[in-house]
Amino acid sequence: MKELDKKTIEHFEGKVVRKDLTKLLKGNAVVPSYVLEYLLGQHCSTNDEEIIKHGIEKVKSIISNHFVHRDEAEVIKSVIREKGNHRIIDKISVKLNDKADRYEARFSNLGLNNIPIADQIVKDNPKILTEGVWSLINVAYLAVEERNTPPWIIESVKPIQISNVDIQYYKEVRSQFSTTEWMDLLMQSIGLNPEEFSTRSKLIQLARLIPFTENNYNLIELGPKGTGKSHIYSELSPHGILISGGEVSKAKLFVNNSNGNIGLVGYWDVIAYDEFAGKSKKVDRGLVDIMKNYMANKSFSRGTDVYQAEASMVFVGNTDHSVSYMMKHSHLFDALPKDYQDTAFLDRIHAYIPGWEVSKLRNELFTSDFGFIVDYIAEVLKALRKEDYSKLYQQYFTLSNSITTRDKVGIEKTFSGLIKILHPDLNVSKEDVKLILDFAIECRKRVKDQLIKMDETFNEDPVTFSYEDADSKVTYIQTLEELEYGKHLILSENSIVETKESIDEITTPISTHLKVIDLAPKTVTIRENQSNVSYDKLFGEYLVGVHQVTIVDPYIRMPYQVRNLMELIRLIISKRVDEELIAIHLKTFNSDDKIPEMIDTFDDLHDSLMDMDVNFTYEFDESIHDRSISLDNGWTISLGRGLDIWQRTGGMLDFAEYYQEKRICKEFSMYIVRGGK
Repeated sequence: MKELDKKTIEHFEGKVVRKDLTKLLKGNAVVPSYVLEYLLGQHCSTNDEEIIKHGIEKVKSIISNHFVHRDEAEVIKSVIREKGNHRIIDKISVKLNDKADRYEARFSNLGLNNIPIADQIVKDNPKILTEGVWSLINVAYLAVEERNTPPWIIESVKPIQISNVDIQYYKEVRSQFSTTEWMDLLMQSIGLNPEEFSTRSKLIQLARLIPFTENNYNLIELGPKGTGKSHIYSELSPHGILISGGEVSKAKLFVNNSNGNIGLVGYWDVIAYDEFAGKSKKVDRGLVDIMKNYMANKSFSRGTDVYQAEASMVFVGNTDHSVSYMMKHSHLFDALPKDYQDTAFLDRIHAYIPGWEVSKLRNELFTSDFGFIVDYIAEVLKALRKEDYSKLYQQYFTLSNSITTRDKVGIEKTFSGLIKILHPDLNVSKEDVKLILDFAIECRKRVKDQLIKMDETFNEDPVTFSYEDADSKVTYIQTLEELEYGKHLILSENSIVETKESIDEITTPISTHLKVIDLAPKTVTIRENQSNVSYDKLFGEYLVGVHQVTIVDPYIRMPYQVRNLMELIRLIISKRVDEELIAIHLKTFNSDDKIPEMIDTFDDLHDSLMDMDVNFTYEFDESIHDRSISLDNGWTISLGRGLDIWQRTGGMLDFAEYYQEKRICKEFSMYIVRGGK
């Protein structure tokens, strides 16, 4: 068992579960994960394999005997009739029958409709008046002779959710975990393997939790299919609801004027709109106007009354084009229905998650380690909605005065939400705050940048998305897609110059030039998850015409690292300007048991390159630490990570495996200097 799992069980016994058990039990059952984990938490929240084994059998028995599968509904009805009463697990919803002056229930899987239910049960569980709640329900059967009186009796309803959470204990125990450990625990809690994600990628995944812990938070995520955008809103919490974007109406969402019933915003903490994108979708313009007012003012009016609500709004959908296409030809809201491409509506969005940075879900991305029972973390996040940490960054940083009030609110709400998620104990360092503040600013800047492209009036008072620390050091924030494909800022100590060229145009290599142009020392910082980066764009122009190259990198041992080396050699060959021999020498190191294998690999590489007039040699030196590429034209390229600058690709069928610009980068810096390192 991993150390993190041991630590998690030690401090949160009874509140955690092994995440592969959920997948094992779910099968074809149409039931949210929080329902299964509610049961697993009662019977399998331990590392004792024997207890887990018996617990799994117990949960299987409960599901088999009490969970209502649609295709077995008649069997369950028969059981209720024969026994007189029976406890079931089903999704129940209630509506008022004003003609009969009674509440009536509907069972999603059991297939029963218009079943009378006691007023007190409805008062105790008001959420069942909306789209329905998964619950433990005692149903009885009593045949009567009266016409129009069903024999079914609802004796009790218990929503499936943890009733009590000690939020103070949760905060205190947080201090027992490092930031990395806590982030990994949260990733495991939502079912993902943290080892497969960079820090930035983890932040993106965990940002999806902000609407559950921040009141009136408006979030959008657009990206490719298959990245799990909507999954968390249907599976994580009993306090959130996922609805199809095409099924929204004013009455369903806000107030039904015909009967005065409050809609979804009055009962749920999070309302997520699935399949929100689609240019051809028809949209109720009146709904857009009400949503604009609600998203800005936390209130809405229908008829003569004004209502307040705290529900957060989440919009998820698929993009129609690549990021590079949208950046060059339209904007990042391009996939939305036309009526939602209303800049006043979009300006209410606090953060835009870059869904195109999220990996498509593959088996290795899921975890089999321990994480919080999702219902437990859902209750924790709900409890934290009462708290506000939006100003916490001010102990270290001051936002630029040019940032507008609406931009500032968006930044601060994202910041507050991530603080609650990552640092509920408020024990944060300057580095912790900077990481979250950078991400929060970028998520709001992504919204503002698109608004400027859509409506130039948003740029009448230019905003500089930056902040200053106590030492007067200013940090400017840019989005990754801005660096990769679009407009960007050249930052210097005294000025900010906006350019219209893309990063492609600025870093275009000179591989076709047959003469050496004037070169200058160069410093490049690449951010985590940045793409559109290649060896050629980084330093290709410095390789033109070289005849001797020394590569120093202690880590050329794994297959992908050998691939990186071969790609560099190919680039060097492509920069050849004459027929002279090129000498390439590699200094690296490996463990003693692996050196014989690497000798065979490098000898094969030597033989294959000789036919191309390239003399490849190598040596193993255990004393090397720095990574560099030294050239006979006097330049030295210092790479902080050596050649290993990219994150893992998706394998043979992932085009990024063969195309450097499509790979996602690790964070690193590169320096090119004349002479020594």
